[in-house]
Amino acid sequence: QVQLVESGGGLVQTGGSLRLSCTASGSIFSILIMGWYRQAPGKQRELVAVITKGGVTNYADSVKGRFTISRDNAKNTVFLQMSSLEPEDTAVYYCNAFVIATMMSSASNYWGQGTQVTVSS
Repeated sequence: QVQLVESGGGLVQTGGSLRLSCTASGSIFSILIMGWYRQAPGKQRELVAVITKGGVTNYADSVKGRFTISRDNAKNTVFLQMSSLEPEDTAVYYCNAFVIATMMSSASNYWGQGTQVTVSS
């Protein structure tokens, strides 16, 4: 089993910055992809940004140029640096990881509990 623990959410004013962190622990052989998704009230969960083990990234158009995803493979940790935050960024942010537990197993998808980000206008 794999656990994902997020931190760094909070309340910030428009134009401010926040940094989210997520660390994976448990039975981990390799983490192929780590990423962040978000879900605003009344909306579906959507991709924010993902990063492969090799450092290839992908961002939602709405956050390009404002958010930066990075990861520390040695610590099984992914970060999301969020700048120029807007009220539309208000949501619960969920960490996601695509993990191979052992050398003989296939990959499985895991989610964190979520951390609230609120941007006030």
